[in-house]
Amino acid sequence: MSSITAPVITMPSPQSEDEKRRLRPRGSNQIGMRQFNERVVLQAIRFHGSMPKADLARLTNLSTQTVSLIINRLLDEGLVLKLDALRGKVGQPSVPIALNPDGAFSIGIKIGRRSMDVLLVDFLGHVRERSSLRYPFPDPEMTFAEIASKLTHMRTLLGPELAQRLSGIGIAAPLALGGWQKLLGIDPCEADKWHSIDILQRVQAMTDLPVQFCKDTAAACVAELVAGRGRSIKSFLYIFVDTFIGGGLVIDSHLRGGLHGNAGAVASIPLGLARRGGVSPPEQLLSDASLFNLENLFEAANLDALASFDQRALQAPWLAHTDVWLDDASRAIALAINSATCLLDLDAVIIDGSCDRTLLEKLLTEIETSLTYYNWEGITRPTVHAGTIGSDARAIGGALLPLYANFAPDHDLFLKLDK
Repeated sequence: MSSITAPVITMPSPQSEDEKRRLRPRGSNQIGMRQFNERVVLQAIRFHGSMPKADLARLTNLSTQTVSLIINRLLDEGLVLKLDALRGKVGQPSVPIALNPDGAFSIGIKIGRRSMDVLLVDFLGHVRERSSLRYPFPDPEMTFAEIASKLTHMRTLLGPELAQRLSGIGIAAPLALGGWQKLLGIDPCEADKWHSIDILQRVQAMTDLPVQFCKDTAAACVAELVAGRGRSIKSFLYIFVDTFIGGGLVIDSHLRGGLHGNAGAVASIPLGLARRGGVSPPEQLLSDASLFNLENLFEAANLDALASFDQRALQAPWLAHTDVWLDDASRAIALAINSATCLLDLDAVIIDGSCDRTLLEKLLTEIETSLTYYNWEGITRPTVHAGTIGSDARAIGGALLPLYANFAPDHDLFLKLDK
């Protein structure tokens, strides 16, 4: 299996005693808690890294005997493995227990308005295989045919034995994939094809694996919450800059979806006051701060619009147009942050995107400047951080859904959708 390599994310170490306390899973020594306690131990290793059984017992509040029995079962199931013994200390050498990367796998699928990604993710959250497809706008039949092909390819890549360790498929896509067709310049007939399609149902018909669906920006927020900066921030607004800007909302370390799944839907935040008797309502955040705006600026100057996603955006002749977009986008996002903070009293804001990291860093610098233009009297201005996952965040978040459903002590850890 040497061909299935190249991890792209790692789990960061806890940064403070407060974070350690919040991330400390607590087990129970009562009879009948076997599966729960196994998940508690797995979660402890996932969050804190490899450690000997004695340390696991202290961390999880389980007895040493209970942890020993659990580790033996997890070893038999191939979910954990023993590392080399730690020597040089007083007493018997201790043997760290680590998650087995091949212990379980999942597949994450991101269906976007400009591209699709299909990722094979291992038990550590590392990407083992990636397949990407770009398009002006997705055609349903082409999209589902490509997904079916990639699912077959990834099963073949794993081989018969490891393919049995696939825990499921997670899909990340916009709730209204065919929406805002005028802004995108999409043929209404092409966009309307998605209105009658149940994406989860179509993918479920391809496989015997369980399939889960999540809004694309919410899935990206899941990835940041589980594998990025979100692990050390209790409540934050998450913003993802893509073809359309979007977001997610984390309160008390849980992703909140709201009644209709739209909590954190920053794209629809208005950028001005509605006028009585006005011909049209004010523009929304997505009209100024989405990458499709940058694409339009490039196209109007007869430049390659795909530069929106790579380093050319900050090079001549694209740079002059990028500066215009950065000014508009940063002031609009700063307004959204100010409005959200007034309502939610946020700890922080995390911003990520599908653009090049240098462009994201430049955008964050401009946002920090734009935040000074707003009045913060009566509220506390939140800190703004760059996301750590990048363009794979939506697909990785999708892939994490089945992994956590199967192996986390609380399978609703980040999906308190309040439905």
